[in-house]
Amino acid sequence: MSAVLVLNADCGPLHRVSLRHALRMLFRQVAVVHEAQPDTRIGVYPVPTVVRLVSYVVTRWRRGRGPAWSRAGVLVRDGRRCAYCGAAASTIDHVLPRSRGGRNEWHNTVAACGRCNNRKGDRTPAEARMPLRITPFAPIWTASFH
Repeated sequence: MSAVLVLNADCGPLHRVSLRHALRMLFRQVAVVHEAQPDTRIGVYPVPTVVRLVSYVVTRWRRGRGPAWSRAGVLVRDGRRCAYCGAAASTIDHVLPRSRGGRNEWHNTVAACGRCNNRKGDRTPAEARMPLRITPFAPIWTASFH
């Protein structure tokens, strides 16, 4: 099933839901189809790619801060590519190792393949002579929908 983007009533992005969830929203009439796949239907509904809520949902809690840190979020942010060699990433690595006071934060973690993660070990990238291909950053809400 493909993900469907949910827009607030003012057309601001909120989150993504499954196609099944989006169809339930349409059935309950809490959302309307904003964009759909051409010439495809599920029952009486066109297959949505974007739905818009009928009523505005207040999202003050999203202002200022981005999404909370998570391992899955780091992998998505880095495109599931190793920050050291560019291969497919399966884990995350702490730029400043946790044993040296590094924390689980967006600016201290990058996606890494198992080989590079083991090679770097308990060292900083400079000590391991493994330069980062990317600069870790904290994502913002709107960037996570593109």
